Amino acid sequence: MLSHTIGFVGGGRITAIFLEALGGRGMALERVTVSDVNAEVLTRLKQRFAPVTTTDDNGEAASRERVFLALHPPVLKAVLPELAPRVRKDAIVVSLAPVLTLAQLSKLLGGFTRLARVLPNAPSVVRAGFNPVAFADGLPANARAEMETLLDGLGQHPLVPEESLEAYAILAAMGPTYFWFQWRTLRELAASFGLSAADSDRALRAMLDGAVRTFFDAGLTAEQVLDLVPVKPLAEAEPRILQAYRDALPPLYAKLRGAPALATSAAARS
Repeated sequence: MLSHTIGFVGGGRITAIFLEALGGRGMALERVTVSDVNAEVLTRLKQRFAPVTTTDDNGEAASRERVFLALHPPVLKAVLPELAPRVRKDAIVVSLAPVLTLAQLSKLLGGFTRLARVLPNAPSVVRAGFNPVAFADGLPANARAEMETLLDGLGQHPLVPEESLEAYAILAAMGPTYFWFQWRTLRELAASFGLSAADSDRALRAMLDGAVRTFFDAGLTAEQVLDLVPVKPLAEAEPRILQAYRDALPPLYAKLRGAPALATSAAARS
């Protein structure tokens, strides 16, 4: 049983990932309240996590002892001043969003300082996430320890400088999306080649695990790893794939940081 009441302001994907991980860890969810202005979102969430209390009143979720802010930054910026009077003085408020800094969150909440920021990623749903965390100076040690214990149920949660969180958003939070669609395509192709789903999944899982271990643990340089396999069926496509990374990710990082767009290799090509 959770020792404190927990509120999630926003009932989207990140909240569902948290609830899946916490429920999978054996935590009862009866003390959890989730708010969202979208009735369909709440209906789907209630069907999936029956013990959770749902409401369209964001202030109701914000009034809990432990509050997780699971809204997109522009929405969060708009609603926080309205929620500030509902936040308990002894609450812990955790933002799950990029962009808004601890200082900005504190200002929007009328000077509230018992704050943390966490940037969760999707593998948390199987308790294998990489969820970097930054604490506000106003959050005492016992509250920090409590948050770290809760985050244990989602995977790794390294303490990092706040200014690095947006970099982790690009690398870890969004990272799986760079690969999952490719793995799905390999699955589909394997089926067309005559492999059963069980056989293709076994091979794909083993290949991915071995590829990661080879890249990070073999003691080889990245160039040496890339040279281990002489046949590269996608060699002609590699430049386009690499350029897609360079074209999309630096401007996105700059946007998250609220900075001017970073120069990409496009200038170098001209």
